[in-house]
Amino acid sequence: MDVHLIDGTYELFRHFFAVPALAGVNGQEIGAVRGVLTSVLSMIERGATHVGVATDHVVESFRNDLYPGYKTSEGVPRELLSQFPVLEEALEAMGVVVWPMVYYEADDALASAAGKAAKDDRVRQVLICTPDKDLSQCVVGTRVVQLDRRRDTLRDEAGVVAKFGVKPQSIPDYLAVVGDSADGFPGVSGWGSKAAALTLSQYPHLENIPKDWREWHPSVRKARLLAESLFNAWNDALLFRNLATLRLDVPVFDTVEDLRWKGPRQNFEERCQRMKSLDLLDRVTSAKSRRFQDV
Repeated sequence: MDVHLIDGTYELFRHFFAVPALAGVNGQEIGAVRGVLTSVLSMIERGATHVGVATDHVVESFRNDLYPGYKTSEGVPRELLSQFPVLEEALEAMGVVVWPMVYYEADDALASAAGKAAKDDRVRQVLICTPDKDLSQCVVGTRVVQLDRRRDTLRDEAGVVAKFGVKPQSIPDYLAVVGDSADGFPGVSGWGSKAAALTLSQYPHLENIPKDWREWHPSVRKARLLAESLFNAWNDALLFRNLATLRLDVPVFDTVEDLRWKGPRQNFEERCQRMKSLDLLDRVTSAKSRRFQDV
């Protein structure tokens, strides 16, 4: 079997800015929700059997306690934030496993689920459906990969190295020095993507980098300036790496069979009526019928 793990937060943001606004019967904005449901259903219609979706039920997480500058919900449109609980409830009604994150982030749930699914010998491949660079740290060979569904591209371990210049296990160190504007931490002064790739391809983790710049590999240019900048900001670099490191201990599922799609719940029809989406109900019903015929 293949396991598809979907970044619900990314999908909701993407559809919010891509599809027209639409209100349900109670006036609640649900345009992006409908877009995500349709997108997930299309995966099921094309044969996805084991599916899990992670969402940021609230944007803030434990990382905000570690670093005050970490990303918050400030500036996120209210009409977008209000659709998260609607999406979570609608996906569950459609029969899809959902992990709404409050203390952790959606990325942590995806990382935990990927790690757990990969340990099951029945799983052929784990596909983490998001282009988010944070999740590149979870890629393992060709077994755990990233799928960018919008661009229809697959990123395996060789793809991570080709894009970032470092192996997946070095991605947190890479982000620590380069920074991540999406998550709100700046990285280390003077370190760009090229310097980070050259250095971390030689020394996979920050602790492996020699403190004496004269011991650095000759392929790294401006070693003296980079070393001074890194070790003068050493504590910040370790903090940023901690922020970039995804957790693998989030409770997600007991066995991969928990992720098998078995069709919608009884309340899905009511959900579709409230979203004015009876066409979605028809498609889900047909997908269930075909799935059981195949069995």
